[in-house]
Amino acid sequence: MQSLWMLVASLLFACMGVCVKFAAATHSAVEITFYRSVISLVLMGGLVRWRGVALPTPHWRWQISRGLVGFAALFANFYAITLLPLATAVTLNYTSAIFLAIYLAIAGARLRPGIIGALVVGLLGVGGLLKPSFHADQLFGGLVGLGSGVLAGMAYFSVRELANRGESESRTVFYFSLVSTVCSGVWLLFSEWHAVDWHSGLLLLGVACFATVAQLAMTRAYTRGKTLLSAALAYSTVIFSSLFGAVFWGEVLDASAWFAIGLIVLSGVAASHFSRASPVEQD
Repeated sequence: MQSLWMLVASLLFACMGVCVKFAAATHSAVEITFYRSVISLVLMGGLVRWRGVALPTPHWRWQISRGLVGFAALFANFYAITLLPLATAVTLNYTSAIFLAIYLAIAGARLRPGIIGALVVGLLGVGGLLKPSFHADQLFGGLVGLGSGVLAGMAYFSVRELANRGESESRTVFYFSLVSTVCSGVWLLFSEWHAVDWHSGLLLLGVACFATVAQLAMTRAYTRGKTLLSAALAYSTVIFSSLFGAVFWGEVLDASAWFAIGLIVLSGVAASHFSRASPVEQD
């Protein structure tokens, strides 16, 4: 089944999270964002050239706004991973499906009763995961992680609009990588750089390569498999992340946290189903 490619993508995304968390010992979240973006830019530059995709676009305003929001979402996701248990950070980032449905409603799309139910369940899950019993540092990290989901949902909405305007997926990903590289690079001009050795270099390379290959596997799952099944399997990233978190850092979530995660996963799958999400919305 082609949808099973999503399991490959989910495993690779979890591996990316592991690399981010290890790399955070020697590099800041913005440094990790920069290296992930610049390596992806090189890879995507080669891909668009190989495919013969023209880079000039009449929709450059949408491309820039998508890139800016995508950069903010990527940075927030990486920052949350450095502050929270890996599974918790990943789950909060995956609230993007919930917020995408909200943005679609704001844009004029009619909310079906199923989506409204999914949003309520998802918000209950978010409230449970950010319960007041979190320590102060975890609460801040939780809000950052939730922010990554809010921003990612906005970025996916922009991708959807670009696709409706006829923009190719490769060109959109290229401009996202370009804008993220420029933004993180400018940020680093006023921040401290840390030396890259062979160990941290491999971790940073792993962040970019795992993310790139995971995106290719995810695209294959959505374009050749069943959309709803692929959307559901995408949440297996949470399972892989929890296993990696337990093995590498001894992270063990309590029953209430897992219940909240379950609500968010259920909400995301339901929102994907009722909104009839297209493959490009999940990029």
